[in-house]
Amino acid sequence: MEGENKVILHGTWSSPYAKRVELALKLKGIPFLYVEEDLKNKSLLLLNYNPVHKKVPVLVHNGKPLAESLCIIEYIDETCNNSPQLLPKDPYERAQVRFWTIFIQQKLYETMLTVMKSAGEAQEKAIKELLEKLQVLEEGMKGFFPDGSPVISNQNMGILEIMICSLLGPYKLQEEVLGVKIIDPEKTPLLVSWLTAINELPLVKESAPPRDKTVALLKFVTENALKSSSA
Repeated sequence: MEGENKVILHGTWSSPYAKRVELALKLKGIPFLYVEEDLKNKSLLLLNYNPVHKKVPVLVHNGKPLAESLCIIEYIDETCNNSPQLLPKDPYERAQVRFWTIFIQQKLYETMLTVMKSAGEAQEKAIKELLEKLQVLEEGMKGFFPDGSPVISNQNMGILEIMICSLLGPYKLQEEVLGVKIIDPEKTPLLVSWLTAINELPLVKESAPPRDKTVALLKFVTENALKSSSA
């Protein structure tokens, strides 16, 4: 980011979308001010900065607001020359990364949300669908990690790592609270190795919400789902 650099991120600790942007900024080494928003009582700044969706995250760079996490991450990558490169320079490789980014966003996020917000037969169906989509992702990632053992560091972590981390970084906690198996190490060993390598990075550990807050949030979501299904 050239010239004056005043960067502000409006987010919430529980938003995986805001977490994506936070990770991108930290990976790039960009200093920023973080503003925790209360989505039940949204600030006037947030409403002014994002009048269309009225949601987080919003990145404000030198007074200019940007919304939508994927747009923000690409902007960060294009305006900051620091390593790592979050998207490849090569047009074909960039297109491939964008394809799988969209797959994670449109296919995995929606299905994972259904798993968390459903119960009984509906949840079983959603879990089956999630496992099938994770198998598709497993096959797709073999092209990026042909030896099957991803080696991830702050210098090569990109947008795909950011995406999968914000969704399934806490997958063990998700499994613990939901009481279901989300990732099968036998069927998706590459994904397990990938997530393990990402989660071991100090930067990722430092950015993760506290365990107790994550567990409480997951329980709140699942308990509401159970109430809705029995109503």
